[in-house]
Amino acid sequence: MAGLACATWLHRAGRPVLVLDASDAVGGRVRTDITPDGFRLDRGFQILLTNYPEARRMFDYGALKLKSFRSGAVIQLPDGQETTLENPLHAPLMAFAALASPIGTVKDKLLLGKLVAQLAGRPPEQLLAQPSISTLEFLRQYGWSEQIIDCFFRPFFGGVYLDRELSTASNFFEFVFQQFMQGSAAVPTLGIQQLPEQLAGRLPAGTIRLNTPVAAVTEGGRRVHLADGETLAAAAVVVATDGPAAARLLGAGMPALPTLAARPTTCTYFATVGPAPSHGRNILHLNALPGALAHNVSFPAESGATVAPAGQGLVSVSTHGEHGLSEEELTARLRTELVAWFGPMAHMWRHLRTYRIEQALPVYAPGQPVQQELRLSDTLFRCGDWVSYPSLNAALGTGRQVAEMLLA
Repeated sequence: MAGLACATWLHRAGRPVLVLDASDAVGGRVRTDITPDGFRLDRGFQILLTNYPEARRMFDYGALKLKSFRSGAVIQLPDGQETTLENPLHAPLMAFAALASPIGTVKDKLLLGKLVAQLAGRPPEQLLAQPSISTLEFLRQYGWSEQIIDCFFRPFFGGVYLDRELSTASNFFEFVFQQFMQGSAAVPTLGIQQLPEQLAGRLPAGTIRLNTPVAAVTEGGRRVHLADGETLAAAAVVVATDGPAAARLLGAGMPALPTLAARPTTCTYFATVGPAPSHGRNILHLNALPGALAHNVSFPAESGATVAPAGQGLVSVSTHGEHGLSEEELTARLRTELVAWFGPMAHMWRHLRTYRIEQALPVYAPGQPVQQELRLSDTLFRCGDWVSYPSLNAALGTGRQVAEMLLA
C-alpha cells in the first residue's frame, strides 16, 4: 500500500514510475482470495477506518461501496455470559449506562466520556507526537478498573494491535481511539483488496510488473537487480516492502531500527448453510475468556459485502499471536470454542481456509519514534508502516511523504 500510494502521488505530478512486485497481485498484506465456490476471503480480518486522514486523501469511498460494521461489540465475558455494548466509543455513557451492564463501574463510564471529550478536537498528528507508555499503563494511570480493562479494552484494542497484553504505545492507543470515535469501521463490498486495486487502476498500463522479485538494490538506489538476472537503472528507488525484506534488499545500507519485530495473526474461515448466527446484527464478537483461541469473530456477509454465495454465510475467526498448533489442531480447538459460544450449529460449519500472517503488524513499543528516517540518500527512500506506526494510515502517509520528497 505504501508503494502504491507513493506511485500514485508521483504519477499525479507527471513523473514516470515503475512498480516492481514479487507477488501475483498488488496489495501486499491487503489481499482478498476468491475460492472456487465463490467466497471472497480477506487474508486476515481487516477493516478500513474511514476517518483515517490518509485514506480520505487517497480513496474514492463511493466507488468502493463501503459497508460499515455496526458500532459496538458483543462480548463473551470470563464467566461465559454475553453482553452487548452499543457505540462504546461514539457514545460511551449510553453504551455503559444500564445498571445491569456487567462491564464497567460508574467511574469507568465517566472516564470513557472524559477521554472522548479530551480527544474530540485534537489533530491526529498531535496525538501521535506525544510521549508514550504502554497502553496498559495508560489505562491504569487514567483510572479504569481492571474489570473494564480485561472485559473491554483488552479484547477490543488487543484485537486492533494483535497484542492482548496491551504493550503497544499509548500515543497509538489515543490515535486509534479517536479514529473509531470519529469514523466507522468498513470494508469494500468486494473485499479489502479493492483498496490497492483502486490505486493500481489509476496508474498507466505497464507501470506495475507483477511476479517480479527483486534481489538487491545497489549504488545508493541507482540500480535494481531482479531475481531473474535483469538489472534496471533508476533516477531513484523507493523500497516499499516489509521490514525484513527491506533489510535483505538494502543490507548494510539500511540504518539500524529499534526493532524489525512484527506480530503474527491467524484467521480461520468457516462457511455456514443459511445466514450466520449473529441474527443480522452485523457486529463484532469479542472474547474476554482467558486462554481462548477464538479472540474475535465476525460475520462478513452481514455487512452487505458480497463475500459469500447466495444462501450461505461466512464466519471469520481471529487468533492473535503464537499458538503453536497445526492447522488441523487449531481448527478443531476453534470449533470446540465456537460450539460453546454459538451453539451446536457450529459443528456444521465447513472449514474453508486458514491464513497465518507472520508479518501482520509491526511492533510499536513505548518510546519508539513515531517515524523513522524515510530518505536514506538523495536517490534511495523507504516507506511502509514498519518505519512508522502499525496501520494502513501510516503506510499511505509514508508513501505520500516520500513522493513529496522526490517531487521537491
